[in-house]
This record gives sequence, C-alpha cells and structure tokens, in this order.
Amino acid sequence: MSANPFETSLATLKKASEIAGVDPNVVKMLSQPKRVMEFTIPMKMDNGELQIFTAYRVQYNDALGQTKDGTRVVPDLDLDTVKALGFWMTIKHAVAGIPAGGGKGGIKADPRELSEGEYERLIRAYIRKLPVKGAWVDIPGADIGTSAKTQAWMLDEYEEIMGFHSPAAINDKPAEVNGTLGSTEATGTGAYYVTKEVVKDLGLPAGARVAIQGFGNVGRNAALLLHKDGFKVVAVGDIYGGIYSPEGIDVEKLVEHVNKTGSVVDFPGTSKISTMDVLEVDCEILLPAAVQSVITEKNAANVKAKLIMECANGPVTPEGEAILEERGVTIVPDVLTNCGSAIVCSFERTQGLTDTYWDLETVLEKLRERITKAYRETAEAAKKYNTTYRYGAWINALTKIGKAMKFRGWI
Repeated sequence: MSANPFETSLATLKKASEIAGVDPNVVKMLSQPKRVMEFTIPMKMDNGELQIFTAYRVQYNDALGQTKDGTRVVPDLDLDTVKALGFWMTIKHAVAGIPAGGGKGGIKADPRELSEGEYERLIRAYIRKLPVKGAWVDIPGADIGTSAKTQAWMLDEYEEIMGFHSPAAINDKPAEVNGTLGSTEATGTGAYYVTKEVVKDLGLPAGARVAIQGFGNVGRNAALLLHKDGFKVVAVGDIYGGIYSPEGIDVEKLVEHVNKTGSVVDFPGTSKISTMDVLEVDCEILLPAAVQSVITEKNAANVKAKLIMECANGPVTPEGEAILEERGVTIVPDVLTNCGSAIVCSFERTQGLTDTYWDLETVLEKLRERITKAYRETAEAAKKYNTTYRYGAWINALTKIGKAMKFRGWI
C-alpha cells in the first residue's frame, strides 16, 4: 500500500467499518471531504520579488458541529496530506466527545526562509483569502510551522475584516488575546494521561523505560511528566539526531540543554544515536512524537517496545502495524493519544464564546477527565469487537458520527 496519508486514513475507515458493521452510507460520506479549498497567495517579498504561495483548507465533515483545527506551514505540503489531517481531526473530535467536525489547512512554504515581516504578511493573507471561516463555521488552529504568535496574527486579521471581536474564531492563541491556559502543553499532557491508563491496564512495571522520537512541545511535555512520575526515559531524538542512556536521562536537565543549544544532541552522559535509531532502542514504551510514517515494514521488526503511543499523526504505517500486531505490540492510536490539543481547543472556543476564562488547574483537570473517558470508550469498543485500540477508537468515533448523520437526515 502507498504511504499516501489519505489512502492510509481511508484504509483504516474501511477496516473499522467492516469490523463493526457500520452503515455503508456513513462510510461513503466519510470517504471524501465536504469542502476543499485551494488558493494562491501572491506576496511581495522584502527584496521586492513577487512570490506565489499555494494554500489549502479542508473542511472534512461537520456532522458533529463546526469544523476546526490546525494550520500547517511546511515546504512539502500537499492536498492529500491536508485531507488526511482533516479526516483524522474529524475522527479525533468524535473520539474525544467534542461537538465539532474536522478541519485542516496550511500553506506550502518554509517559515525558516521568511523574515518576520514576510511571515506575518503571509499568515494574514491566508486568513483574508480563506473563503469560509468563523466561530460557527471553521476555526483554524496551529500545527507544524505555526504557533501562538501566528494565531494572534490570524485573530487580529479576522477581527479587522469582520469589524468586531471574535476570540472563538481562531484556536491556539496566547492567553493574553483571549486564548486558553494549557494550550501549549495540552497534547503532551493528554498523551501522558492516556499512557498512565494504558500502563495500568497492561500491567507494565513501575519505572518502565521510555523512548521518545520528537522533542517539540508534545515530546518535551510528555517526557517531563513521565520522568517526574518515575518512568525512565532512556532515549530521545529530534531532527538533528538522538541520544541514548540505559541508566535514564534527566529530562529537566535535557530541557535546559535544548534551550541553550537548540538540540538534544551532545547531552552529557548519553551516547549519540540517529533519530531513527530512537525507535529501535530497548524499552517498554515508545512515543513517536515527530512526523508521520516513521515505523514501516522496513523497521517494524526491529522495534523492541511493548507499547507504542502515537503522539504524532500517523507515525505507524498499516504495513508496519501488521508486523507489530503479529509480535504482540500494543499500539494506542494518534486519534486518541494526541487528542489533548483538540480537547483544549474545544475548551478555548467555549471560553471565547462565553467570555469566561479558566485557570490552568481547571483546564488540565477537565482535560484529564475528557481524555480518560475517551480512552475508556476506546478500550470498551476494542473489547466488544475483539479488535485493536486503533479500530476501537475509530469504531467509537464512527458510531457517534453515524448517529449524527442519521438524525440530520443525511443518510
């Protein structure tokens, strides 16, 4: 099978639907997005040169509510990736019990090659040219290549266009412009909460060894919480390379090292390994928290972890997963493991609409309750249909989406 992410998402839809006997019309509706927008952003660069950027937005399905989330700005962005991400957001929101559909978008560009002014103009132009948007329709959030800063630009541009304040129209904003506390750490914290539940259910030992590929917001926050909780983090990797120490890594000191040097590489007391080697170290728990399709049929047999928590979107290909399943490896899917950000984005919209803002303790406690419930529903569906956590999560989501479609009279 192709590594095309959209084909991967459709394959999962097909298999989960077959296992649970989902209405074929639900499958038909979910096999393509509701709305696809592709447009260009012509922009004069600082040196006077005209560049034309390609941009996308996919509003995948809104049976459960307004579509929302991420905006990805990377040089290799393509429409199939955006469609897949929008579909995964649709499933993720349903898994987490969020009354929203899935959306995703982005710009084909490399932020590292843009000046601050160029990047701000590009982000503002994206919002200006986005045809369908708003708190009750489609809410862009952050993703790879975007941040709280870009989301504040988006909000400001949107409010300039509309002529009134609408904090619920954009997600992942700084708290200072009516965002929510806990947004930055949401995905990593949610992954930690789910990992704790799975470890308990699987009976893994206290102080189990953990390897983490990816040390951005997600990997870093999950690593800090696991380390603080007594897990032994033995390997960490980022785009520059990896580090390994069978005795365990002091994650708090590693964070200080990364803040100073920009990478995990050369952290004192560790051996240097490659980013991909992190996936194959001797450990009980593996957190792929970087990019998609890193565990494939080529390296799945070398993975030693007993439990894989998919913190990134689609890090395990179907071919890789088949090999891991044969070996008895448990995989907790992305649509559950990394839905913490989607949950807190839902909280952000609620706070923006009601003009009532919560403290960090309230946000994190509500996140723990919501994501733990999502895990329990997933585990129950997996048990009921004698299937994996991945298909359990998808069956849970498809059941909710299917019911909404039927009540709406779509099918």
